[in-house]
This record gives sequence, C-alpha cells and structure tokens, in this order.
Amino acid sequence: MTGEEPDPVSTAQRLARPELPKRFYALATAEPVGEGGFALKLDGRGARTPARKPLAVKDKAVAEAIAAEWNAVGERIDPGAMPLTKLVNSAIDRVAAEMDAVRADIVAYAGTDAILYRADGPESLVSAEDAAWNPLLAWAREALGARFILAGGITHVRQDEGALAAIAEAVKPLDSLELAALHVVTTLTGSAIIALALARGRLTADEAWAAAHVDEDWQARHWGEDDMAMQRRAARRAEFDAAALVLKGGG
Repeated sequence: MTGEEPDPVSTAQRLARPELPKRFYALATAEPVGEGGFALKLDGRGARTPARKPLAVKDKAVAEAIAAEWNAVGERIDPGAMPLTKLVNSAIDRVAAEMDAVRADIVAYAGTDAILYRADGPESLVSAEDAAWNPLLAWAREALGARFILAGGITHVRQDEGALAAIAEAVKPLDSLELAALHVVTTLTGSAIIALALARGRLTADEAWAAAHVDEDWQARHWGEDDMAMQRRAARRAEFDAAALVLKGGG
C-alpha cells in the first residue's frame, strides 16, 4: 500500500467531536435593557444562555466585548473561542444560584494560596518569588487585614482563621459575575490573593499574570520553553483576560 496510513486515533477523535453549530446571524450588538443593563442581541434578537436566560450584564464595556466575540465568529460557533461569553453564561446559569459555595471555594484556595509556598532554592528562584509575592502579602495585610503564614516547599501550613475570615469578607460584596470572574482568576493562578489584588486594582492584568507564573517563567529561562506548555498557557491566558476584563469593569 502506498501513501501514509490514516491515523485511527485522530480519525476517531474527529468523529467523536460534536459538530459545531453554524453561524446563524449577521451582526451582534450590545443594547441597553432594563435598569442600566446591556444585553447581547443577534440581528436585533436577544441572545440567551444555555439555560435559556437572557444573556445580559450591567457593564457596557463587558457587553460590547461579548458582542465582539460573537462578531469574530467564523462559519461555525466555537464556544471554546469565546471565553467571556462562557464566563457570563456560567455566572448567570450557575454561580448566581451557588454564591455561598463559590465564595467558600475562593476562601479555601486562600488557605493553600500558591504565593504562600516558597521554593527552598536555588537562590535566584527564591529571590524572584520574594520580589513578586512579598509585596502582595504586605498588601493583603494592610488592605484586607489578612495576615498569612509562609510555608517552605510543599509542607502544608494551617492558616490563621482571621486571615481566611478577612478573605471571606473581601469577596462578600461581589455580584455573581464578579464572583465568577474572581473564581476563574483564583483557579487559573492558584492564588486568591493575586485575584483580589487584581480586583482591587493593586495589580494590572499583566502584573497579576506575571506574579502567577514566577516559577514557570524561571524554569523557562533556565531550561527553555515547552511548546505544548506554552499553548496551554495561551489558552489559560484567554480565560484569564476575560475574567480580568470583568474585574476591572472593562477598563
């Protein structure tokens, strides 16, 4: 037999993937609706979440960014390429009904926050972690009233209940979309402290992303970049940027 044999695994994966729906609209817009909110409209008709609820947000810039995602769609609608729409759908359909559970999960992350667990060496990595993370711990102490205990390596250290209570108090005022965005940033960075620093304007999106990748960037500088890892990182960054847009109010 001549030519290359087809890859049965790739063929099976392709056949198993559900076919993406075709684009069915010409123009997506963000239109005022209700009391100060903005809804996504597709050719003038209101869009809905997977649970059939109106897809609307209170911030105009966020609504316009959602519309931009829908206008960027090609022949088929790929939800994986629409992180902001995915975030808003999750906030409306799930987080709004589970606010206490989502808050508790963020507080749980703070109990084992990534920036509390420090490398024992080499010295250049220790210095990089200290430079990026110590100012954030000082900020958490001063701005949030949360005093955390550092840990070396991977040994678990139980944090003071007062520190966790301060984090719980900080996330309490957030609405469902803000809370969903904060949860996304927390899970992507492994750090509730970084997420709150972003939400409070202590860090820009780029600064927060860099703070979350101190160890990874140090490894890349010393051992080189892994192409697959960088692709996964780019996908995570798209989700992060969508959440950051919400937390920064579109600015």
